[in-house]
Amino acid sequence: MEIKGKIIHVLPLQSGISKAGNSWKKQEYVLETEEQYPRKVCFNIFGDKVDQFPAAIGDDVVVSFDLESREFNGRWYTDVRAWKIEKTAGMAQGGDMPPIPNDIAPFPPASDAAFGPSSNDDLPF
Repeated sequence: MEIKGKIIHVLPLQSGISKAGNSWKKQEYVLETEEQYPRKVCFNIFGDKVDQFPAAIGDDVVVSFDLESREFNGRWYTDVRAWKIEKTAGMAQGGDMPPIPNDIAPFPPASDAAFGPSSNDDLPF
């Protein structure tokens, strides 16, 4: 599944050692969708992917994720686990292209004569 939006919160990095003796880390983010009625979605990224896909507040992203629910003591918990985060702001702005100088216009300037009254205007009104 995918969701698109802007990162609005980066929660503290969590890390530890598993019962098997392996180290782990998890980073959680809150994304706000860009819809008529924006929704906030908290998702996490786990393990080596934390370093592979860094994101910061204000980044426009597309998050690919899996949903998983599990039961514990009669209650259900749902996990939104990201497996890829793509930043979209760079693609929309042209990536690494240099900015266009201000003195280059996409259209030639229009002359005032094209928009003002002319002497050979033969309309009666």
